[in-house]
Amino acid sequence: MTATMVSRLDLLRRVPLFSMLTTSQAVLVADAVVKRRYRKGETIVEQGKKSCALTILLNGRARVVSRDARGREVILATMRSGDYVGEMSLIDQAPHSASVVAEMQSDTLVLDEMAFARCLPDSDSVAYAVLKGLVHRLRQADRKIESLALMDVYGRVAGALLDFAVDATPGADGTAMIRGRVSRQDVAKMVGASREMVSRVMKDLEERGFIETQDDGSLLVRPHLDSLV
Repeated sequence: MTATMVSRLDLLRRVPLFSMLTTSQAVLVADAVVKRRYRKGETIVEQGKKSCALTILLNGRARVVSRDARGREVILATMRSGDYVGEMSLIDQAPHSASVVAEMQSDTLVLDEMAFARCLPDSDSVAYAVLKGLVHRLRQADRKIESLALMDVYGRVAGALLDFAVDATPGADGTAMIRGRVSRQDVAKMVGASREMVSRVMKDLEERGFIETQDDGSLLVRPHLDSLV
């Protein structure tokens, strides 16, 4: 075993993510990782893009930032030694939901996609299905944090109604039907506002033609509602 390999193994043993690897697994991972240094202000991963690697922070610090379409930002988390990024994109093959930017000079270990895949359970296993489910929930949580921090009540209510309508089959004109009565109290809890405020917002949305309440309590959602989000 080369001195470089020993050095990489030593670095891996300091990372909690790899603490449960067997010696043979650790050797395989150590053979695949490369070190990379990021300067202060340099982007490690970029929101909306997909990278093909897992990046583990060895030292330094980085911030996880989400930006909306208007360029407004919310800091979701701060990464420190032992934290990692890129695993969600590698598991579900979707773009990053946030950017990670180095706050100071930071050293990382980078594990490529093929090597990372060898550490995962089989893609047809229950464990892998659970992993994908957890990634989906994390992405939903990131969107919820972003909406609470950056959107006004109208945008948050519109987003919640669109979430309710996500499983509805849209009509020819793009409208969607939310079956069953939509509880103002439930929406209020989802968007972090009072029931009274949500009721006023939904009444205004209806008067402006964004939504339409049916006789049975179902809600018709017009396609231009997403312009408020």
